[in-house]
Amino acid sequence: MSPTPYRQNSDSIRHSKPLAYLQVLTLEERPFRLTSGKTLPEVTVAYETYGQLAKDHDNAVLVCHAISGDSHVARHDTKDDPGWWDLLVGPGHAIDTNQFFVICANVLGGCRGTTGPNSINPVTEKPYGVDFPTITVEDMVKAQAALLDELEIDQLLAVIGGSLGGHQALAWAALHADRVKNVAALATSPRLTSQGVAFDVVARNAIQQDPNFANGQYYEQEHGPDVGLAIARMLGHITYLSPEGMSERFDNRRFEARGDEQSDFERKFSVGSYLAHQGERFVERFDANSYLTLSMAMDLFDLGGDEETLSAKLRNSKCRWLVISFSSDWLFPPSQSQSIVRALVSNKAEVSYCNVVTPCGHDAFLLERDLPLYGELVKGLLGAENLKTFAPKEDKSVSTTRLFRQRRDYDHLIKLIPDGNSVLDLGCGSGGLLARLREKGHAHVVGIDLSPSAIVECTRLGLPAIQSDLDDGLHFFPDDHFDIVVLSQTLQAVRDVDKVLSELLRVGRKALVSFPNAAFLEHRRYLAESGQIPDMTLPESHRWHDSPPLRLFSIKDFEDFCEKKSIAIHELVALNEKKGEQISEDPNLNADLAIFVISRHGITK
Repeated sequence: MSPTPYRQNSDSIRHSKPLAYLQVLTLEERPFRLTSGKTLPEVTVAYETYGQLAKDHDNAVLVCHAISGDSHVARHDTKDDPGWWDLLVGPGHAIDTNQFFVICANVLGGCRGTTGPNSINPVTEKPYGVDFPTITVEDMVKAQAALLDELEIDQLLAVIGGSLGGHQALAWAALHADRVKNVAALATSPRLTSQGVAFDVVARNAIQQDPNFANGQYYEQEHGPDVGLAIARMLGHITYLSPEGMSERFDNRRFEARGDEQSDFERKFSVGSYLAHQGERFVERFDANSYLTLSMAMDLFDLGGDEETLSAKLRNSKCRWLVISFSSDWLFPPSQSQSIVRALVSNKAEVSYCNVVTPCGHDAFLLERDLPLYGELVKGLLGAENLKTFAPKEDKSVSTTRLFRQRRDYDHLIKLIPDGNSVLDLGCGSGGLLARLREKGHAHVVGIDLSPSAIVECTRLGLPAIQSDLDDGLHFFPDDHFDIVVLSQTLQAVRDVDKVLSELLRVGRKALVSFPNAAFLEHRRYLAESGQIPDMTLPESHRWHDSPPLRLFSIKDFEDFCEKKSIAIHELVALNEKKGEQISEDPNLNADLAIFVISRHGITK
């Protein structure tokens, strides 16, 4: 039985052979000064490019690789070797090389052409080895920026990366805010968790305690610290997977191992055979000193252990953001991506966020299984740059936040929102209301929706949208962050009405809440005459027995609730949608839809 197909990443097909399309450039800055104050006599950057640079040099996308990656992000043609992100980069892919000029450079400290520990030190004419200075992610970005200067690219359309590549993307936004229009940060963090650092510490010790390490000067020996490096890679692979992913892959084939193969490592169990294979293949193409250097750079990366510090570090960034986490990633857990989002939200940056539910762990951003979601999000971010008009798709889906066949209340909601007000739309769906507000000139609009497809569609339209469950609270937003919060035809679907209304009044100075009125005369008559619940809120394909959980309530019910909770009602717009009329007489009986303007008592502006 072969392993589950979606677990196959590019590691099994990567090699140490020369890269056919590699380009090399020596930077003008000599010596090259590092953030530590130390210098390198010179720095050479190995890179590859895909597609054509536009006449105005405005279509450049920088892709940043993770710790074991290199410049070969994708195939250049059918005869070329596979790249590590062929899933995402190429003609017609999410990062479309028919549209964009893609650059991927081996990072400073790497071992695939860019100056690193295995490079020749021009002073000693021998490999640097452990004499290679400690570098940081900021140093990597400095080298990339210098490369772009040489290529005459002043501003990047986007910087995109996952894991350590995501650290580089964050550093780009922090250090070169004026040079980046869009950032996509996948499976990454403001800094590594202590648990993540602990695994790297063990990995570095495994390398340095290998008898063949020779104090880092092993280049003239027959064998380097191969066993130590392989063990380091095994540890890495454990962190890239998830408990459920490992169970799915190995539990039913526990003893299907290649134990008869000659190896330095145990192969009694299938998981051991897998790890041994990954470790041995890695040794063939990677330098141990480079692994020490890059893992240390990742561990040293620190944009802040709290959101206030992180927010300050990213304050000058004016780009649009896409942050993607993966539910089973325990090396870069979703909570860290959410910290990035909160820091950006506090800066009123345009940020979209999605947590991809997957069993694939940290490796998910390199695997095909979840490509339809994370790929579409990246494609949407880049595609929004070419957007001429806002054209949201009709939302026909059924979810806990999108329950209605038509959204005829939008015209009335828009009239109730003063020009220039900032707006949060709870249950934004495909962005219909947000798009109309943006066209009307509202600069700061944000959506919340539980549906990943809604986040994809809003991202495609260039509308910031954050995936979140309203019942979990609005923890992404500080107090009084918006002028207006809209809860349009969604209240009856939430689990905790009190909590949701408290939260929207916490983050907004005022709120607009719309809902269908269960006490409408025709609803009462239908129930009395037929003995059945009227179909007033459910799509035609759903009935009471197969619909999302709902509660039905009236205008009077909501008014009583507001009075008990000391919520101020500023205005009621009562509508008879079937007749297209606004109702003034006995709205609880004659209106089928209500829109309330509410606030905390004492808040009237």
